[in-house]
Amino acid sequence: MSQMREPTGLSRCPSCEEPLESGDLFCGACGYDLSAVPPPPDDNPTIVINGAQAPAETASGTGAGAGGAAAVDWPAAADTDGTATPAPVHVPGELPGLDSTGVPLSGHTPAGHRPAPSAVPVQAAVPTAAPTSPAGDFELPAPAPAPVTTGAASSTPHVTDNRSTDPADPRTAPPAAPSGTKLCVACRAGQVDNDGYCENCGHAQPRERDHVEQELDAVAAVSDRGLRHHRNEDAFAVSSAALPDGSPAVVAIVCDGVSSATRPDEASAAASAAANEVLLAALPRGNHPQQAMHKAIVAAAEAVNALADMPGRAGEQESAHRAQNAPACTIVGAVVASGLLVVGWVGDSRAYWVPDDRSGPPARLTEDDSWAAQMVAAGLMNEAEAYADERAHAITGWLGADAYELEPHTASFKPDRPGVVVVCTDGLWNYAESPQEMARVLPTDAATRPLRSAQVLVGHALDGGGHDNVTVALLPFALPRQGAGSAYSPA
Repeated sequence: MSQMREPTGLSRCPSCEEPLESGDLFCGACGYDLSAVPPPPDDNPTIVINGAQAPAETASGTGAGAGGAAAVDWPAAADTDGTATPAPVHVPGELPGLDSTGVPLSGHTPAGHRPAPSAVPVQAAVPTAAPTSPAGDFELPAPAPAPVTTGAASSTPHVTDNRSTDPADPRTAPPAAPSGTKLCVACRAGQVDNDGYCENCGHAQPRERDHVEQELDAVAAVSDRGLRHHRNEDAFAVSSAALPDGSPAVVAIVCDGVSSATRPDEASAAASAAANEVLLAALPRGNHPQQAMHKAIVAAAEAVNALADMPGRAGEQESAHRAQNAPACTIVGAVVASGLLVVGWVGDSRAYWVPDDRSGPPARLTEDDSWAAQMVAAGLMNEAEAYADERAHAITGWLGADAYELEPHTASFKPDRPGVVVVCTDGLWNYAESPQEMARVLPTDAATRPLRSAQVLVGHALDGGGHDNVTVALLPFALPRQGAGSAYSPA
């Protein structure tokens, strides 16, 4: 049966103690239905003070209990359903509610954790009437017409639960991307266009070459874009082949695109792939590793030269500039086979030798094709002065159509102890230039954990500033049983 809502004469909300104004029908803070509060009784309730015994009340014939606490006479519920089950009783702690600041109301408990009943016996009450008790508790009308058995946990979910179960608003939910579409890593909603940017938020997407790792049984390599460049212009190739006698040959090629040239990322990728292909074809046929390395560098140069005759991503607008500044890169490679270590290079990418036990001195196996190296070789500057000059990293040798006469450098070594060959770009050796510095940052277990050690070296460069792309390959060198001595054979 419905009732007309009448203004309340209360000064504060019975549920949240929020101050009320005359004529309020609902609490402005918690939404409590003030019309369900009966007018205050004419007499004042007796309050126990200092342990004094409260007089018995006889509103329904129930007096004080043996413990001295006065029982409250709750009226019987008048409304029942067809099964003659009384309407449910709820206390504020069983129902969800938030105050004006969004904080759950005090006294509320999660569903299924009803507070322990007090000593005051409570009977079923009429949903529209909520008398007060000496403890200050109030009963609220049931939120749903379905009856709930007394003592069962409340089935009403908490406010936060209601929000989590609400379906998404179709007006604000992003449209589902078609199957197979690449989603933005930032907003996870927009599609990525052909240029690598999100159509929704405009965020540039990580490129496939921004960070690359590869590990084989006896070689590993890691390449990273670094912290300052917008793309990774380095490239590497690692592989292994079987020599005619069945022994393994391990290969690592690292290339660094020349940033001042056009399409340096394409140049490094083409050079590393071409050199690796030639080595994998020449070594099983019995070619000496040093001769095979020379052929590989020549093939890499031809692959980069071919890019100058091919249109780039910018189409015809790039043709005039391409004729003057063709794609270019540096290259360094290493082959470990039958107790022999062979390196080859053009440019300023380097190879280092670090003994496993650190008992022997580390060494740099390559000489830079750079302005600084020429100044040192000519005796015009010492190494510290030359590499401190702003022109130090200007290369004098590279692979590309506009390069001077190609002069591949190769060298072969026979180490007398096991160690690790570090093949890297200047993005790493700028932060560990001398052989001693490289040996200090290289983990001591690099021979058994080459991938992890390569990751450590790349992390060292990034921690140092990561001003350039960083690429490194590690080749463990195991000493053959009959190997002894060392040899150096410049090409």
